[in-house]
Amino acid sequence: MAIKRDGRREPFDRSKIERGVQRALEKRPVSQMSIESLINEVEDSAGIRGKINHEISTAVIGGLVLEKLKSIDKIAYIRFASVYRHFEDIDEFIREIQQLEAVSGC
Repeated sequence: MAIKRDGRREPFDRSKIERGVQRALEKRPVSQMSIESLINEVEDSAGIRGKINHEISTAVIGGLVLEKLKSIDKIAYIRFASVYRHFEDIDEFIREIQQLEAVSGC
């Protein structure tokens, strides 16, 4: 089960991860094989983390996706983060990009 931010529970749905990742990677130079691998890794990690009580929060799932996107494509990472973290203004984009640069040494 996936626990939503508002506390609702719903069945884990791999297709939601796929849609979000595909949207973030749209028109980016990343192979379909890399995308499938990323999704499989997120699904496996979510399964491991949720194994004990058969639940995982969508916040943890989103964090797993961000972690994987950061290593694959920085633009896709920012795209996904903007939706996942609900960026509301340009300052939030700038802060996220600055943090990304600081961590990756760009």
